[in-house]
Amino acid sequence: MIRAGDVIENPVTGERIVFHKTSRETGGQAVVIETFVQPDGFVAAAHVHPNQEERFEVLAGSVGFRVGREKIVGGPGHRLTVPAGTPHKFWNAGDDVARFVCEVRPALQFESLLETMFALAADGKTNRKGMPNPLRLAVIARHHFDVARLPVVPDALQRAALVPGALLGRAVGYGPTYGTGEGLPSMA
Repeated sequence: MIRAGDVIENPVTGERIVFHKTSRETGGQAVVIETFVQPDGFVAAAHVHPNQEERFEVLAGSVGFRVGREKIVGGPGHRLTVPAGTPHKFWNAGDDVARFVCEVRPALQFESLLETMFALAADGKTNRKGMPNPLRLAVIARHHFDVARLPVVPDALQRAALVPGALLGRAVGYGPTYGTGEGLPSMA
């Protein structure tokens, strides 16, 4: 289980996250993280949090955001709120390490999804964009469907497509979480 002060790194996307407040500490109300993004670093994919609002404050460097169809580049002091249900992604838009604080409300399984994706990347189990193979991704995505979804494909179609993919993924041994944290089974 993630605790305040824990650090996770994704060597593929160039992200390092320090947890400041966890779901456990906020009674499920929020997760607060500080994210360091290396030059050329990025979040693994554009996504939507259907039930969560995400608030960003840039502390250092330059961070590019795409929120819906709008492209924004923010420097230190820039604040941005991404409402629930809004497609978004971010990347380091400068030559130095970018740093921002992000608050996600409510917490839901946000920590679990981050830990899973970062641990897979650290173990070399993702592609160069930070995504695992399709069967493993189907198992993870189905489990975390209330946390993150694709921004373009309708929810009903995603849900329907994840059922057979997740069943096949489970059949070959993939679990919905991956990592070495307490309470997280490690799946090869």
